[in-house]
Amino acid sequence: METKRLLRGFWSLFKGYWSSEDKWKARGLLAVVIAMNFAMVYLLVKLNEWYQIFWDALQNYEQERFFPLLGQFTAIAFIYIIIAVYAVYLRQMLQIKWRTWMTNNYLRDWMGGQTYYRLQDATDNPDQRISEDIGQFVNLSLTLLINFLKQLTTLAAFGVVLWNLSGSITIAGLVIPGYMFWFSLVYSGIGTVFAHKVGRKLIGLNFDQQKYEADFRFSMMRVRENSESIAFYRGEQAEMEGFNLKFSNVIKNYWQLMKKTKHLNFYVNGYAQLAVIVPYLMAYPRYFAKEIQLGGLMQISSAFGRVQDALSFFVDSYDTLASLAAVINRLTGFTEHMQEAKTVQSKVTTATAPELKISALNVSLPTGRELLKKLSLQLQNAKALLVTGSSGCGKSTLLRTLAGIWAYASGEISLPPNARVMFLPQKPYLPLGTLRRALIYPAAEKDSPSDDKLKQTLRLVDLPALIDKLDTADDWSRILSLGEQQRLAFARVLLTAPDYVFLDEATSALDEPRELEMYELLREQLPKATVVSVGHRSTLFKLHDVELNLDGAGNYNLRTIGG
Repeated sequence: METKRLLRGFWSLFKGYWSSEDKWKARGLLAVVIAMNFAMVYLLVKLNEWYQIFWDALQNYEQERFFPLLGQFTAIAFIYIIIAVYAVYLRQMLQIKWRTWMTNNYLRDWMGGQTYYRLQDATDNPDQRISEDIGQFVNLSLTLLINFLKQLTTLAAFGVVLWNLSGSITIAGLVIPGYMFWFSLVYSGIGTVFAHKVGRKLIGLNFDQQKYEADFRFSMMRVRENSESIAFYRGEQAEMEGFNLKFSNVIKNYWQLMKKTKHLNFYVNGYAQLAVIVPYLMAYPRYFAKEIQLGGLMQISSAFGRVQDALSFFVDSYDTLASLAAVINRLTGFTEHMQEAKTVQSKVTTATAPELKISALNVSLPTGRELLKKLSLQLQNAKALLVTGSSGCGKSTLLRTLAGIWAYASGEISLPPNARVMFLPQKPYLPLGTLRRALIYPAAEKDSPSDDKLKQTLRLVDLPALIDKLDTADDWSRILSLGEQQRLAFARVLLTAPDYVFLDEATSALDEPRELEMYELLREQLPKATVVSVGHRSTLFKLHDVELNLDGAGNYNLRTIGG
């Protein structure tokens, strides 16, 4: 059952690229790589024939043939090296193209429909799955596939050679033709079964190792992102305890991985070394009976080794197969979670109306607890609504519902057609890069307003010190205080000039005079904008026209408070 599930997972991940719009280029490049590997097998067969001729010439002291045979070997080896180098180069080119296609598709699925937001608690370390696991899947899949086809071709080519060279053997009156080929087949079959028994636990251990490594790395990234808060709390010891716990999981699992790998390596190396002497043991009666010469013995040894390598593909590749299986489990799990996240859709419908209108809106938590029941309101254009209530009553969740990112809701929300809407969270997001990029986000830099417009806006929100830093790249979320970040967010609103502005405690880090200044700035610069605010301060009341008070049990109270 586990094997079937892995194969289904592999096929679901594998088939996409090879049936995509790039399929003919991809298939053509793969065909070239496979053909080059087949050519390498052909050259190995020619080298195997060369071994017999060369060693027979040495045995017979045919000096005149020595240098011509070395020249023949040099020519075959030179061609083999050229093909081998370009076979790897073209395989890596195909790997880049495949990984690019898969990464772009996963990024679209992850970012599309705000799946990244709904997936926060469902999947650990999605960044690692996209950045690392896809690369591993592509690399391991291509390597194993091409090596498998190469070994299959090797088996076909050298199997015939070994069959013809090994002759027959009589056991208990039974004549067995090509006995070395049959022995190699049985030997590798038994070896594969035991390799699976010895190494099957590596699949789960590799899966856990990737998870623990990612968790440990993410915990350090969290410290970097929240360094100031941790420093204020003097939380170094607590963070060290967290690091030690996560790193201990890494080390503990790695010890288990080491032990299982050791057992597998003992088996694989013993299996391989035993296979070295087997052809000599089996061919020595014919050699000492002078049925074959030294060249024939060396050719048999070489052919047996090639056949044995081909038949031992799964034994030699078991560790790689275990790593691939772990990657498949992680990627298929990630894919399934993204699909599940997309099926959890809000039941809120959208419609058009001359102004903001909410009809029979129900909002609840994933646990089923109702935060708001049958909310209905209509807000006139250019008016301001203040959402109030105790902490945890659902104010921010209401804004998430209005933004369309909260799935546990039903009802209807109406806005004017083509209305431009902008939401400001309490903690503004500042992307890495230039200050210009942070200021105009989420617009692209190519759509940036003029420098004069940007500088004028920075002056309006009282950030004159940033005027000369528009093209300075830095981590602005670290450099700017929360209050400065919130003023920068107001600058975004002024630059975007939306019809509707939703603010989720977007002035919580500002003092009251500065808060009043920002709201008055909105009214002055965007007189036609409709504003919906979430907040706790009593000073906000005089800045709004209507109050919506929530009690957290589903009830609400709507009243006019004046402007």
